[in-house]
Amino acid sequence: MIHIQGLNYAVKNRTIIKDLNIFIDKGEFVSIIGANGAGKSTLLKLIAGELKSSSGQIVLRNKDVADMTKKEMAMFRAYLHQSNVMDIPFIVEEVVAMGRYQKHACANEKVILEECIQICNLMHIRDRSIRELSGGEQQRVHLARVLAQLWDAEEGVLLLDEPISSMDIQYQHQTLAIAKAFCKAGFTVMAVLHDLNMVAQYSDRVIMMKGGRVWWYGSPNEVFKQQHIYTIFGIDSLVQINPKNLCTEIQAIPIEYDLQEFNSVMLATVI
Repeated sequence: MIHIQGLNYAVKNRTIIKDLNIFIDKGEFVSIIGANGAGKSTLLKLIAGELKSSSGQIVLRNKDVADMTKKEMAMFRAYLHQSNVMDIPFIVEEVVAMGRYQKHACANEKVILEECIQICNLMHIRDRSIRELSGGEQQRVHLARVLAQLWDAEEGVLLLDEPISSMDIQYQHQTLAIAKAFCKAGFTVMAVLHDLNMVAQYSDRVIMMKGGRVWWYGSPNEVFKQQHIYTIFGIDSLVQINPKNLCTEIQAIPIEYDLQEFNSVMLATVI
């Protein structure tokens, strides 16, 4: 479904993606993790066709991204950006309907919009301006918008950049469960996520990135090792397999500081 070979991307002589090679099969949920600046969002933008690679190839559904128009890609690829700020006070229903902009009108348009609004729990705010909503509510509106784009597609590609960052835990799980349901129907999902335990629960495979490179790629049980987590994030952790569901569980070891060790003003005051 997604085949990336020899991918490189640089801006002003600064290389952001370095010699990246990945193959993702149809129906897989793949999470991208890594510290800030690792190249996660850039990778999604390259796959989405929003950035042009310096070299290498990205193939979606057996066709090179470089050879497809944005309209052609919109028929099967939806991309939820990390930031979705709207200055115009569209109401929720209008924003969700924007996901159908590139699609050919069909007899099921109203049904599609209604189902997207329902699955994202937006029924009670459907007539409100998006500018009046909380950050988490806005995220759900934009999720419904990209879902509407793919609702009647076949074996599409769903790209999600930090889709749950502002959501309550209930909606975080619901969002990833929705994405997982699309995978079971033959879609391919790639998501940038930060909660390692949620990554372990919902992902089929995990891409661990650092410095624009893929350091580890495999199942959560293969990728989530104590040394790997320390290498990527610089934090000690306890990693174990839950015997009830066989999912990896990661517990970060708390960091402790003594304020006087790094605050010279406080140190002088105390002395």
